[in-house]
Amino acid sequence: MNMPAPTIVASVLPADFSELGQEVRNLEKAGVDRIQWDVMDGRFVPNLTFGPDVIAANRAHVSMGFEAHLMVEDPDPMLGRWVEAGCEIVIVHAEATRHLHRTLSAITDLGAQAGVALNPATPLEAVTNVLHLVDLLLVMTVNPGFGGQQYLAAMEFKIAAARAEIDRHGYEIELEVDGGISGATIGAAARAGANVFCAGSALFNGPGEMSDRVVALRGAAAAGAEAR
Repeated sequence: MNMPAPTIVASVLPADFSELGQEVRNLEKAGVDRIQWDVMDGRFVPNLTFGPDVIAANRAHVSMGFEAHLMVEDPDPMLGRWVEAGCEIVIVHAEATRHLHRTLSAITDLGAQAGVALNPATPLEAVTNVLHLVDLLLVMTVNPGFGGQQYLAAMEFKIAAARAEIDRHGYEIELEVDGGISGATIGAAARAGANVFCAGSALFNGPGEMSDRVVALRGAAAAGAEAR
Protein backbone atom coordinates (compact mmCIF):
# COMPACT_ATOMS: atom_id res chain seq x y z
CA MET A 1 0.00 0.00 0.00
CA ASN A 2 1.37 3.44 -0.95
CA MET A 3 1.93 5.67 2.06
CA PRO A 4 1.17 9.39 1.86
CA ALA A 5 4.18 11.67 1.57
CA PRO A 6 5.60 12.59 4.99
CA THR A 7 4.15 15.75 6.51
CA ILE A 8 6.46 17.79 8.74
CA VAL A 9 4.69 19.81 11.45
CA ALA A 10 6.58 22.35 13.54
CA SER A 11 5.95 22.75 17.24
CA VAL A 12 6.69 26.34 18.22
CA LEU A 13 7.50 25.49 21.85
CA PRO A 14 11.25 26.06 21.30
CA ALA A 15 10.64 29.37 19.49
CA ASP A 16 11.48 32.81 20.82
CA PHE A 17 8.04 33.82 22.09
CA SER A 18 8.95 37.51 21.86
CA GLU A 19 9.47 37.07 18.09
CA LEU A 20 6.70 34.63 17.21
CA GLY A 21 5.68 36.41 14.02
CA GLN A 22 9.20 36.14 12.63
CA GLU A 23 9.58 32.60 13.92
CA VAL A 24 6.50 31.34 12.06
CA ARG A 25 7.68 33.09 8.90
CA ASN A 26 11.04 31.34 9.27
CA LEU A 27 9.32 27.99 9.61
CA GLU A 28 7.26 28.52 6.47
CA LYS A 29 10.32 29.66 4.54
CA ALA A 30 12.19 26.56 5.73
CA GLY A 31 9.54 24.33 4.17
CA VAL A 32 7.53 22.88 7.05
CA ASP A 33 4.00 21.87 6.11
CA ARG A 34 2.10 23.34 9.05
CA ILE A 35 2.48 24.63 12.59
CA GLN A 36 1.26 22.99 15.77
CA TRP A 37 0.26 25.30 18.60
CA ASP A 38 0.78 23.41 21.87
CA VAL A 39 -2.00 24.79 24.05
CA MET A 40 -1.39 23.98 27.73
CA ASP A 41 -3.51 25.01 30.67
CA GLY A 42 -1.32 24.24 33.70
CA ARG A 43 -3.83 21.60 34.83
CA PHE A 44 -3.95 18.78 32.27
CA VAL A 45 -0.19 19.32 31.88
CA PRO A 46 2.17 21.26 34.19
CA ASN A 47 2.83 24.15 31.83
CA LEU A 48 1.14 27.25 30.38
CA THR A 49 1.52 28.37 26.78
CA PHE A 50 -0.69 29.98 24.14
CA GLY A 51 -4.20 31.40 24.11
CA PRO A 52 -6.30 31.92 20.99
CA ASP A 53 -5.39 35.60 20.73
CA VAL A 54 -1.70 34.74 20.36
CA ILE A 55 -2.48 32.24 17.60
CA ALA A 56 -4.77 34.73 15.84
CA ALA A 57 -2.04 37.37 15.94
CA ASN A 58 0.25 35.06 13.98
CA ARG A 59 -2.29 33.82 11.45
CA ALA A 60 -1.70 36.66 8.96
CA HIS A 61 2.07 36.09 8.93
CA VAL A 62 1.95 32.78 7.01
CA SER A 63 -0.28 30.84 4.66
CA MET A 64 0.46 27.31 5.90
CA GLY A 65 -1.98 25.41 8.07
CA PHE A 66 -2.30 25.65 11.84
CA GLU A 67 -3.27 22.87 14.21
CA ALA A 68 -4.21 23.43 17.85
CA HIS A 69 -3.10 20.61 20.14
CA LEU A 70 -5.29 21.17 23.19
CA MET A 71 -3.54 19.78 26.24
CA VAL A 72 -6.28 21.16 28.44
CA GLU A 73 -8.99 19.91 30.77
CA ASP A 74 -12.54 20.27 29.41
CA PRO A 75 -11.74 21.69 25.95
CA ASP A 76 -15.39 21.97 24.88
CA PRO A 77 -16.26 25.54 25.97
CA MET A 78 -13.48 27.11 23.89
CA LEU A 79 -13.46 24.94 20.76
CA GLY A 80 -14.81 27.76 18.63
CA ARG A 81 -12.07 30.15 19.75
CA TRP A 82 -9.31 28.01 18.28
CA VAL A 83 -11.13 27.76 14.96
CA GLU A 84 -11.74 31.52 14.94
CA ALA A 85 -8.02 32.00 15.64
CA GLY A 86 -7.22 30.25 12.38
CA CYS A 87 -6.64 26.60 13.27
CA GLU A 88 -7.85 24.26 10.55
CA ILE A 89 -7.25 21.24 12.78
CA VAL A 90 -8.27 21.02 16.45
CA ILE A 91 -6.85 18.12 18.46
CA VAL A 92 -8.31 17.12 21.82
CA HIS A 93 -7.00 14.52 24.24
CA ALA A 94 -9.08 11.40 24.80
CA GLU A 95 -8.08 11.57 28.47
CA ALA A 96 -9.43 15.11 28.93
CA THR A 97 -12.77 14.78 27.18
CA ARG A 98 -15.76 13.32 28.99
CA HIS A 99 -17.93 12.85 25.89
CA LEU A 100 -15.40 12.34 23.12
CA HIS A 101 -17.94 11.53 20.41
CA ARG A 102 -19.77 14.80 21.09
CA THR A 103 -16.57 16.85 21.21
CA LEU A 104 -15.26 15.52 17.89
CA SER A 105 -18.62 16.14 16.26
CA ALA A 106 -18.60 19.70 17.60
CA ILE A 107 -15.20 20.38 16.04
CA THR A 108 -16.46 19.19 12.66
CA ASP A 109 -19.60 21.30 13.04
CA LEU A 110 -17.35 24.34 13.53
CA GLY A 111 -15.82 23.71 10.11
CA ALA A 112 -12.48 22.35 11.33
CA GLN A 113 -10.87 18.95 11.04
CA ALA A 114 -11.18 16.86 14.20
CA GLY A 115 -8.13 15.32 15.83
CA VAL A 116 -7.74 13.12 18.89
CA ALA A 117 -4.53 12.53 20.87
CA LEU A 118 -3.49 9.62 23.06
CA ASN A 119 -1.01 9.87 25.92
CA PRO A 120 1.59 7.09 26.19
CA ALA A 121 -0.35 5.17 28.85
CA THR A 122 -3.67 5.37 26.98
CA PRO A 123 -4.52 2.35 24.81
CA LEU A 124 -5.66 2.67 21.20
CA GLU A 125 -8.97 1.10 22.24
CA ALA A 126 -9.92 4.42 23.87
CA VAL A 127 -10.63 5.85 20.39
CA THR A 128 -11.50 2.91 18.15
CA ASN A 129 -15.23 3.60 18.46
CA VAL A 130 -14.86 7.21 17.27
CA LEU A 131 -12.32 6.86 14.48
CA HIS A 132 -15.07 7.39 11.90
CA LEU A 133 -15.32 10.96 13.25
CA VAL A 134 -11.58 11.63 13.17
CA ASP A 135 -9.42 13.35 10.55
CA LEU A 136 -6.20 13.03 12.55
CA LEU A 137 -5.01 10.60 15.23
CA LEU A 138 -2.04 11.77 17.30
CA VAL A 139 0.02 9.18 19.16
CA MET A 140 2.13 10.93 21.77
CA THR A 141 5.69 9.61 21.89
CA VAL A 142 6.43 11.53 25.09
CA ASN A 143 4.30 12.47 28.06
CA PRO A 144 2.88 15.88 27.15
CA GLY A 145 3.77 19.16 28.80
CA PHE A 146 7.32 20.03 27.82
CA GLY A 147 9.51 20.09 24.73
CA GLY A 148 12.88 18.43 24.41
CA GLN A 149 11.92 15.08 25.92
CA GLN A 150 13.28 11.67 24.93
CA TYR A 151 11.34 9.68 22.33
CA LEU A 152 9.50 6.66 23.75
CA ALA A 153 10.24 3.86 21.29
CA ALA A 154 7.72 1.60 23.06
CA MET A 155 4.97 3.69 21.43
CA GLU A 156 5.84 2.22 18.02
CA PHE A 157 3.65 -0.77 18.85
CA LYS A 158 0.70 1.60 19.31
CA ILE A 159 1.55 3.48 16.12
CA ALA A 160 1.59 0.19 14.19
CA ALA A 161 -1.72 -0.88 15.72
CA ALA A 162 -3.25 2.47 14.81
CA ARG A 163 -2.00 2.19 11.22
CA ALA A 164 -3.47 -1.32 10.96
CA GLU A 165 -6.84 -0.14 12.30
CA ILE A 166 -6.95 2.85 9.96
CA ASP A 167 -6.06 0.74 6.94
CA ARG A 168 -8.44 -2.07 7.88
CA HIS A 169 -11.39 0.33 7.75
CA GLY A 170 -10.10 2.36 4.83
CA TYR A 171 -10.28 5.57 6.85
CA GLU A 172 -8.71 8.75 5.48
CA ILE A 173 -6.99 9.63 8.74
CA GLU A 174 -3.61 11.30 9.22
CA LEU A 175 -1.51 9.41 11.77
CA GLU A 176 0.69 11.88 13.62
CA VAL A 177 3.43 11.38 16.18
CA ASP A 178 4.67 14.06 18.57
CA GLY A 179 7.53 13.97 21.06
CA GLY A 180 11.25 13.43 20.65
CA ILE A 181 11.00 13.41 16.85
CA SER A 182 14.45 13.88 15.31
CA GLY A 183 16.61 12.51 12.55
CA ALA A 184 17.44 9.58 14.83
CA THR A 185 13.83 8.63 15.62
CA ILE A 186 11.61 9.73 12.75
CA GLY A 187 12.48 6.73 10.57
CA ALA A 188 11.29 4.24 13.17
CA ALA A 189 8.03 6.14 13.66
CA ALA A 190 7.49 6.11 9.90
CA ARG A 191 8.24 2.39 9.68
CA ALA A 192 5.59 1.83 12.33
CA GLY A 193 3.05 3.65 10.14
CA ALA A 194 3.02 7.36 11.02
CA ASN A 195 2.83 9.82 8.14
CA VAL A 196 2.74 13.16 10.05
CA PHE A 197 5.66 14.12 12.27
CA CYS A 198 5.64 16.97 14.78
CA ALA A 199 9.12 18.20 15.63
CA GLY A 200 10.33 21.07 17.78
CA SER A 201 13.89 20.95 19.03
CA ALA A 202 15.08 19.08 15.92
CA LEU A 203 13.89 21.97 13.76
CA PHE A 204 15.07 24.88 15.88
CA ASN A 205 18.42 23.40 16.94
CA GLY A 206 21.08 21.53 15.07
CA PRO A 207 23.60 21.81 12.27
CA GLY A 208 22.98 23.75 9.08
CA GLU A 209 20.03 25.92 8.18
CA MET A 210 16.49 25.16 9.32
CA SER A 211 15.58 24.31 5.72
CA ASP A 212 18.32 21.65 5.74
CA ARG A 213 16.84 20.12 8.90
CA VAL A 214 13.38 20.00 7.31
CA VAL A 215 14.77 18.24 4.24
CA ALA A 216 16.69 15.78 6.41
CA LEU A 217 13.62 14.95 8.52
CA ARG A 218 11.43 14.50 5.48
CA GLY A 219 14.01 12.26 3.81
CA ALA A 220 14.47 10.09 6.91
CA ALA A 221 10.70 9.73 7.26
CA ALA A 222 10.32 8.76 3.60
CA ALA A 223 13.08 6.17 3.97
CA GLY A 224 11.38 4.74 7.05
CA ALA A 225 8.06 4.50 5.25
CA GLU A 226 9.74 2.70 2.34
CA ALA A 227 11.10 0.14 4.80
CA ARG A 228 7.66 -0.87 6.02
